[in-house]
Amino acid sequence: MITIGTLTSRERVLLALDHKEPDRVPVDLGGTVVTGISRIALRNYLEFRGISAGPVAVNHLSGQLGLVPESLLRELGVDVRPLNPNPPTGGAPLLCYDRGHPRFTDEWGIGWEMPASSYYFDMYEHPLARAGSVEDVIEHQWPDATDSARYRGLWERGKQLSAEDATAVVAGRMGAGIFELSLWLRGFEQFYTDLACDPGLACSILDKVLEIKMDYWSRLLEEGGDSVTVVGEADDLASQNGLLISPEMYRKYVKPRHAKLFSHIKRQAPHVRIFLHSCGAVFDLIEDLIESGVDILNPVQTSARGMDPVRLKRVFGQDVVFWGAGVDTQNTLPYGSAQDVRDNVRRALDVFAPGGGYVFATIHNIQADVPPANIAALFEAFEDYRGY
Repeated sequence: MITIGTLTSRERVLLALDHKEPDRVPVDLGGTVVTGISRIALRNYLEFRGISAGPVAVNHLSGQLGLVPESLLRELGVDVRPLNPNPPTGGAPLLCYDRGHPRFTDEWGIGWEMPASSYYFDMYEHPLARAGSVEDVIEHQWPDATDSARYRGLWERGKQLSAEDATAVVAGRMGAGIFELSLWLRGFEQFYTDLACDPGLACSILDKVLEIKMDYWSRLLEEGGDSVTVVGEADDLASQNGLLISPEMYRKYVKPRHAKLFSHIKRQAPHVRIFLHSCGAVFDLIEDLIESGVDILNPVQTSARGMDPVRLKRVFGQDVVFWGAGVDTQNTLPYGSAQDVRDNVRRALDVFAPGGGYVFATIHNIQADVPPANIAALFEAFEDYRGY
């Protein structure tokens, strides 16, 4: 059981989610696939620390994230643990090699490959790219969210995490978000064209993804809902400099489906909080996200346009929990000095921690090129400044 003072990790996180100040700021590392660490960066950090852990297991194939050892999570005082589904019947995707590049096709039919110069997989095939009608969308081979193999053992794992370890449990999602998966399935250019010229086809994809997600969350929360603290979803709606969809189109096509999904989850498990990962300059949609049912915003990309930390906390700090924002993973963490990292961590905590409503994590995953000394500086600084 992780305790500091008189609080367990679960109690600490719940207080922060209620916009109250616990004994210290809660921290996440690896609780979700967007708050994790590259397997390469993890291996380098463990070697830097002189920790012998053997080969680093991969717990997210396309992102090449490492499975953080439980001993390290406890040493760092990490308050969150993931509750992820199993692979469906038939097992995890199989890797193949084409011209030396590893490739796989996921259960949605999306093709992924890792170029020689990359640290993770990128999409190369969109299975609905040639769909010409709603019937083509219906006939696509969609994943089965009700497959019992996904949920086998979840109840037992969830109970162990929430009872014996007393950590906050984040239930992992099935695939990307409603909007994002639709882009991946159809192809970005074609799906944007559909929204403008063939909204019926676009909506058929959005609705099918929504249906699958509702079925998934019904089953997962039925199996392990009592132990779940947070439900993790994701839908990237912005780039570094602006939105990926206009506010008008978001409100017409995506927001109603977000609201339907999140209200469905809350009906299944009224106690859970909705965590939404959305990168980039999302300031202009945060109010809409809150209205749709989002309780927690991640990764809080303060390097993006309009995402000033002080403004975010002032405008939305009473209505949404910020989960992330702890250090800039684009520039400061990989390219700054250890002191730069320390200063970034201190500034983030100074802004976001007061009054609760904050869980510390990096801005998205720690990437493969981050020096291990900077990862050490990150957690040392957090330990120094995590008090209220």
